[in-house]
Amino acid sequence: MKPLIHAKLSVKKYGGEIDDYMPIHDFLDSSKAHVPDMRHRALLHNSFGIYLAEMTLGDRFTNSEGRLVVTRDIAEEHIIQDMDRIPTVQDYLEGMPLYPWLGGAKRNTRTIRFEEILED
Repeated sequence: MKPLIHAKLSVKKYGGEIDDYMPIHDFLDSSKAHVPDMRHRALLHNSFGIYLAEMTLGDRFTNSEGRLVVTRDIAEEHIIQDMDRIPTVQDYLEGMPLYPWLGGAKRNTRTIRFEEILED
């Protein structure tokens, strides 16, 4: 579902105007710019994405009708509208291989003294 449709549903439930809700819906769907298929949802359509929306956009706002709206409520509804539930990050990671590069660069096992670094 497109952010505009989500925003219209938010207006229907909470009042106000579409622009009151677009920042939340645009944020949750921003991953479409990097993954142009349904896999984009793995990045923000989960419980962590809701947390990030709150941290990024604030935990509440006043809509154009003067009503206090909780960001979490809007984000949760967006995800439920798309997914029929709120997945966790763990739900997406189950079955994901532990790729060798997840461990980072291989470290040189030779111990380097602090003085050696300063000499360079």
